[in-house]
Amino acid sequence: MITRTLTRRVALATAAVTSALVLAACGGNSDDNSEGGTGHAGHGASAASATPSASAGAHNAQDVAFAKGMIPHHQQALQMAELAADRASSARVKDLAARIEKAQDPEIRTLTGWLKAWGEQPPMAGMDHSGHTGMSGMMSEADMAALKKATGKDFDTRFLSLMAEHHQGAVEMATTEKQRGRSSDAKAMADAIITAQNAEIKEMKQLLGTK
Repeated sequence: MITRTLTRRVALATAAVTSALVLAACGGNSDDNSEGGTGHAGHGASAASATPSASAGAHNAQDVAFAKGMIPHHQQALQMAELAADRASSARVKDLAARIEKAQDPEIRTLTGWLKAWGEQPPMAGMDHSGHTGMSGMMSEADMAALKKATGKDFDTRFLSLMAEHHQGAVEMATTEKQRGRSSDAKAMADAIITAQNAEIKEMKQLLGTK
């Protein structure tokens, strides 16, 4: 009787251990599946983040020069455009200035992002562009100082004349990028700059002709 009872207890204990092992195994598989999904997603995310974007991939020295040059060039254009809000007398000049700000500010952020992706140091943002005055279309400090002092129709004329020259410089820089650059993204931006700024140059010349 004692032997039977002992045998029965051993059998029950064995069955319990077996069931526990089976449940643990199932639970492990279930966790693996749910965590595995997350795990695979994690690997996928890592792979995706490790994969260089088009901008971070194929590029050359010209693309880097284009981005590093266009950032301060655009920054000066924004500084000029910001002056129009309380200095310009023409509603059309104010509207043009607002459109320039709307177009070029996002381009600065994009260019900055490309440089970082390429492992390059973006130009520091600042009001002093004296180190870039030799760049095509850049205004001198004297030109900028005179524009800041101007108001009304005098401002309108100065702004349109200086911005048309500034835009022409950007078009020249963008044309060089299209010819010598490698990054498809940078060349696409260059093409957009050429189209948009040539149209604005035409508009500015028309506005100057009516004064």
